[in-house]
Amino acid sequence: CGGGKLLKLLLQEKQFEKIIGMDVSYHALEVAKKRLYLENMAPRMRARIDLIQGALNYKDNRIANFDAAALVEVIEHLDTNRLVAFEKVIFGNARPKTVIITTPNIEYNVLFENLPKGKFRHSDHRFEWTRKEFEEWGNRVAELYRYQVSYLPLGPVAEKVGAPSQMAIFKMN
Repeated sequence: CGGGKLLKLLLQEKQFEKIIGMDVSYHALEVAKKRLYLENMAPRMRARIDLIQGALNYKDNRIANFDAAALVEVIEHLDTNRLVAFEKVIFGNARPKTVIITTPNIEYNVLFENLPKGKFRHSDHRFEWTRKEFEEWGNRVAELYRYQVSYLPLGPVAEKVGAPSQMAIFKMN
């Protein structure tokens, strides 16, 4: 859930009956807790949200059977050898009806003046994919776990390098 920015927006929408923010970092959960004013939240609203500590590469029944999952700029923080475990947890075990995944587009990095060639945008990124690599991964996952997938650019699209980030929307068949 990172610092809770998306969670705060989701809470404003009444159609979301149950919201879970999950992060491996205890510190990130504390930041989200403060941003959401969880301690002072009205009981009715507080009943709609939980913050939990966990990792997306270990099966966790607390995240199973939701209508949707949003993984915003998350996968690039996983070691590539842990992606298969992540896929099994999200698409095989949790099985949300819709999964939205965003990740940086490495092709766009040439437009960042202060980013040295060959460096990632964040020191904790384990990889950054081209648009083609992201689509190859997404297509394989969609086929394996019986989802349909579509792709969208996020941010201004520059000729030849695309947008700064990219999004895959997986819908269960």
